[in-house]
Amino acid sequence: MDENTMRTPQPRARRPSQMRLSEPNGPDLPARLAHLRHLPWRTSYERQLHAENKSANTQKSYFYGLMALIETRLPNEQTVTDVVNDITVEQMAQRMEPMNGRLDVWAHSIAGLRPTTFNARLAAARHFIRWLGLTWPDHLQRVRTGKRLPRTLTKRELTAVLEAAGCSEHPAMALLVTLMLDTGLRVSEVCTLNMEDIDMEDGSARVLGGKGDKDRTVLFTARTLRSLEAWEPVRRSMVGKDNGPALLNQQGRPLQPRSVQRMMDTLAVDAGLPKGKLTPHVLRHNFATGLLERGADLVTIQRLMGHATIATTRVYLEISDQTLREVYHRAQALRIEHDESPVAVEPLTPSTSGAGLDAS
Repeated sequence: MDENTMRTPQPRARRPSQMRLSEPNGPDLPARLAHLRHLPWRTSYERQLHAENKSANTQKSYFYGLMALIETRLPNEQTVTDVVNDITVEQMAQRMEPMNGRLDVWAHSIAGLRPTTFNARLAAARHFIRWLGLTWPDHLQRVRTGKRLPRTLTKRELTAVLEAAGCSEHPAMALLVTLMLDTGLRVSEVCTLNMEDIDMEDGSARVLGGKGDKDRTVLFTARTLRSLEAWEPVRRSMVGKDNGPALLNQQGRPLQPRSVQRMMDTLAVDAGLPKGKLTPHVLRHNFATGLLERGADLVTIQRLMGHATIATTRVYLEISDQTLREVYHRAQALRIEHDESPVAVEPLTPSTSGAGLDAS
């Protein structure tokens, strides 16, 4: 047998970040965490999420889900609720060891949540476990979720919302609804939009630090520009300056996402819509489906919406049943109108060719 055939293949060299360091009385940690082993886990993990450009909302969601996991008690363990933020990275790695059963107890406790919520909690835990250099157990998998189409308002509901917004006692209501409906801005982007980011002459605004820390440009319709022009003197009377947050509450302070949702709840009642039917994201969905119906291509919609991938935008191809019905009936009405319209028949004129002459 050839000597080269008998030679045992050498293991592939591992990168320094994959190497693990260990101490006699502590768990193994990857080399990238060795210098952090005695620091509090929370501040170290926050720096990691920030380095990955995770949005503030994503970070908040991660920590909300992780606290229940970290505080899950095994038999004969004491509670760590009061000292949870003081646990070091090294102690956390030991506590989160996948084989000790804590992950399974926690996963069982959240099994009754909605599939999307369960999957979000699982994703946060998986990211945390892998950051600690531990191996995620194969038996903990995402649950399957049914296909959900974006919720949108019908044309009649949208008209009712716009009319109610125009009659609202909240001075910023009409502009808020128009901005979200005509630009597709996320609620967080609306709340952080500043007057200096708006170009009235160009009819556009620059969205800085959107989801995923991405910047983009949104375009205004004539309706949006009229709403902005009507809002400017009201805003100036509240704060006395032309810069700073574009939308304010009735006390002259910047709008917050939670207060925007409360405004939507009040507006839904005024428009005669069921509770929960109107949300900031529903207006964003209406913006996207409206563009699609009017012939915009997916790449354009993706850029205007600020989606990271075209796959996120592609969901709007599956327009809601109500919208599909409206498009169908509109097309059918045009066809019937075309079929029933009188056809102009030109009178026959005598032929001047030899074939048309009377031979007698």
